[in-house]
Amino acid sequence: MRLHGRIYKDGKWWLAEVPLLDAMTQGRSRKEALAMVADLLETLANRPGFVVHVHAGKQEAFAVSATDTRGLLSLVLRRQRERSGLSLAEAAERLGAKSRNAYARYERGTSVPTLDKLTALLQAVAPGHDVVLQQSVEA
Repeated sequence: MRLHGRIYKDGKWWLAEVPLLDAMTQGRSRKEALAMVADLLETLANRPGFVVHVHAGKQEAFAVSATDTRGLLSLVLRRQRERSGLSLAEAAERLGAKSRNAYARYERGTSVPTLDKLTALLQAVAPGHDVVLQQSVEA
Protein backbone atom coordinates (compact mmCIF):
# COMPACT_ATOMS: atom_id res chain seq x y z
CA MET A 1 0.00 0.00 0.00
CA ARG A 2 1.31 3.40 -0.96
CA LEU A 3 0.00 6.83 -0.07
CA HIS A 4 0.27 9.76 -2.47
CA GLY A 5 2.37 12.76 -1.56
CA ARG A 6 3.18 16.13 -3.06
CA ILE A 7 6.44 18.08 -2.88
CA TYR A 8 6.99 21.63 -4.07
CA LYS A 9 9.23 24.61 -3.48
CA ASP A 10 7.92 27.57 -1.49
CA GLY A 11 10.51 30.29 -1.33
CA LYS A 12 13.73 28.77 -0.04
CA TRP A 13 12.01 25.72 1.48
CA TRP A 14 10.79 22.46 -0.04
CA LEU A 15 7.39 21.46 1.37
CA ALA A 16 6.31 17.83 1.37
CA GLU A 17 2.80 16.72 2.26
CA VAL A 18 0.82 13.51 2.48
CA PRO A 19 -2.79 14.74 2.26
CA LEU A 20 -4.49 11.52 3.42
CA LEU A 21 -2.48 11.72 6.65
CA ASP A 22 -2.93 15.49 6.98
CA ALA A 23 0.86 15.63 7.39
CA MET A 24 3.34 18.19 6.10
CA THR A 25 7.02 18.87 6.66
CA GLN A 26 9.81 20.84 5.04
CA GLY A 27 13.48 20.78 4.15
CA ARG A 28 16.15 22.98 2.65
CA SER A 29 16.38 20.63 -0.34
CA ARG A 30 14.02 18.23 -2.09
CA LYS A 31 16.03 15.29 -0.75
CA GLU A 32 15.93 16.62 2.82
CA ALA A 33 12.16 17.26 2.65
CA LEU A 34 11.52 13.69 1.48
CA ALA A 35 13.72 12.34 4.29
CA MET A 36 11.75 14.48 6.74
CA VAL A 37 8.49 12.90 5.48
CA ALA A 38 9.79 9.45 6.40
CA ASP A 39 10.91 10.67 9.82
CA LEU A 40 7.59 12.43 10.46
CA LEU A 41 5.48 9.39 9.61
CA GLU A 42 7.67 7.03 11.64
CA THR A 43 7.33 9.40 14.60
CA LEU A 44 3.55 9.69 14.17
CA ALA A 45 3.13 5.90 13.94
CA ASN A 46 5.30 5.34 17.03
CA ARG A 47 5.51 1.58 16.42
CA PRO A 48 8.61 -0.59 16.88
CA GLY A 49 10.03 -1.68 13.53
CA PHE A 50 7.84 0.73 11.55
CA VAL A 51 9.97 2.03 8.68
CA VAL A 52 8.69 4.36 5.98
CA HIS A 53 9.96 4.25 2.40
CA VAL A 54 9.63 7.29 0.16
CA HIS A 55 9.24 6.63 -3.56
CA ALA A 56 10.16 9.58 -5.75
CA GLY A 57 7.77 10.35 -8.56
CA LYS A 58 7.56 12.73 -11.46
CA GLN A 59 7.56 16.49 -10.86
CA GLU A 60 5.67 17.20 -7.62
CA ALA A 61 4.53 13.63 -6.92
CA PHE A 62 5.93 11.02 -4.55
CA ALA A 63 4.50 8.11 -2.60
CA VAL A 64 5.15 6.58 0.80
CA SER A 65 4.93 2.97 1.88
CA ALA A 66 5.89 1.18 5.08
CA THR A 67 7.33 -2.13 6.18
CA ASP A 68 4.21 -2.60 8.29
CA THR A 69 1.02 -2.15 6.24
CA ARG A 70 -1.12 -2.55 9.38
CA GLY A 71 0.79 0.31 10.97
CA LEU A 72 0.30 2.52 7.93
CA LEU A 73 -3.42 1.75 7.80
CA SER A 74 -3.68 2.38 11.54
CA LEU A 75 -2.03 5.75 11.04
CA VAL A 76 -4.48 6.65 8.26
CA LEU A 77 -7.48 5.80 10.45
CA ARG A 78 -6.14 7.68 13.49
CA ARG A 79 -5.18 10.80 11.51
CA GLN A 80 -8.55 10.88 9.73
CA ARG A 81 -10.38 10.46 13.05
CA GLU A 82 -8.31 13.22 14.65
CA ARG A 83 -8.81 15.47 11.61
CA SER A 84 -12.57 15.07 12.08
CA GLY A 85 -12.29 15.83 15.81
CA LEU A 86 -13.79 12.50 16.86
CA SER A 87 -13.05 10.46 19.97
CA LEU A 88 -12.66 6.68 19.76
CA ALA A 89 -16.15 6.31 21.24
CA GLU A 90 -17.66 8.67 18.64
CA ALA A 91 -15.92 6.83 15.79
CA ALA A 92 -17.22 3.51 17.14
CA GLU A 93 -20.73 4.94 17.41
CA ARG A 94 -20.63 6.17 13.80
CA LEU A 95 -19.43 2.73 12.77
CA GLY A 96 -22.39 1.18 14.59
CA ALA A 97 -20.14 -0.70 17.03
CA LYS A 98 -21.23 -1.42 20.58
CA SER A 99 -17.94 -0.35 22.16
CA ARG A 100 -15.02 1.88 21.30
CA ASN A 101 -12.75 -1.16 21.42
CA ALA A 102 -14.51 -2.56 18.35
CA TYR A 103 -13.21 0.43 16.38
CA ALA A 104 -9.93 0.84 18.29
CA ARG A 105 -8.63 -2.60 17.30
CA TYR A 106 -8.46 -1.37 13.69
CA GLU A 107 -6.71 1.83 14.73
CA ARG A 108 -4.22 -0.17 16.83
CA GLY A 109 -3.60 -2.53 13.92
CA THR A 110 -4.64 -5.66 15.83
CA SER A 111 -7.37 -6.26 13.22
CA VAL A 112 -7.05 -5.79 9.48
CA PRO A 113 -10.26 -4.71 7.75
CA THR A 114 -11.63 -6.11 4.53
CA LEU A 115 -12.06 -3.57 1.73
CA ASP A 116 -15.76 -3.19 2.62
CA LYS A 117 -14.91 -2.70 6.29
CA LEU A 118 -12.17 -0.19 5.40
CA THR A 119 -14.74 1.79 3.43
CA ALA A 120 -17.08 1.79 6.44
CA LEU A 121 -14.24 2.77 8.79
CA LEU A 122 -13.17 5.69 6.59
CA GLN A 123 -16.78 6.86 6.22
CA ALA A 124 -17.13 6.76 10.03
CA VAL A 125 -13.95 8.73 10.78
CA ALA A 126 -13.89 11.03 7.75
CA PRO A 127 -17.49 11.97 7.07
CA GLY A 128 -17.80 14.19 4.04
CA HIS A 129 -14.30 13.37 2.77
CA ASP A 130 -13.88 11.36 -0.38
CA VAL A 131 -10.87 9.08 0.05
CA VAL A 132 -9.52 7.93 -3.31
CA LEU A 133 -7.48 4.76 -3.51
CA GLN A 134 -5.67 4.12 -6.73
CA GLN A 135 -3.35 1.50 -8.08
CA SER A 136 0.03 2.75 -9.17
CA VAL A 137 1.69 1.39 -12.26
CA GLU A 138 5.45 1.09 -12.00
CA ALA A 139 7.74 1.10 -14.99
